[in-house]
Formats: sequence, structure tokens, C-alpha cells
Amino acid sequence: MAEKSVITNIEARVRQLIDDHKRLSKICDDLAAQRDAWRSEKRTLEERIKELEAEVARMQLAEGLAGGGTNREKARARVNRLMREVDKCIALLGQTSVNPETDNLPE
Repeated sequence: MAEKSVITNIEARVRQLIDDHKRLSKICDDLAAQRDAWRSEKRTLEERIKELEAEVARMQLAEGLAGGGTNREKARARVNRLMREVDKCIALLGQTSVNPETDNLPE
């Protein structure tokens, strides 16, 4: 009789564990889906932030070029920096096309 009650008790515990596992698995799946949705929303919002930051930078540059106070110096500095970068690129292109070391390919 004691063996039967032990077996019944073990069966009840196993059923409870199976039910708990199913319930926790469903919760885990729901949380994973929610996490994925939040990650997707985060990516979308980060892209939107980048777009808005670029738009703000363009607007500040336009305002600065139009003669608007403090942004004028920032705009001038940015244009100068961009011009220096273009000049460097042109110089690098000139070096690679005239450089005799790069023109002589090994045979």
C-alpha cells in the first residue's frame, strides 16, 4: 500500500512538472517574441534618430550659411573641414596615378 501511494505521489509530481514546463515554455516563447519586437522597434527608432540628427545638422549648416549667428562659425568650420578632406582625396588620387612604383607591376 505504501508503494502505491509513493508511486501516485511521484506521478502527481511528474504531471505537475510537465504542466510547469509547458507553462514556462509558453512564457519563454512569449517573452522571446516580445524581445524581438522591442529589438526591431529599437532599430527603427535608432535609424529615425540618425535621420533626424542628419536633418538637424543640415538645417544648422543652412542657417549658418545664411548668416545666422553662432551656427555661422560652425558652418564655416564644417565647410573648411570638408574642403580639406576633398583636397586630401585629390592629392591621394594624384599620388597613386603618378607614382612610378605603383605603375611598375612585377613580371
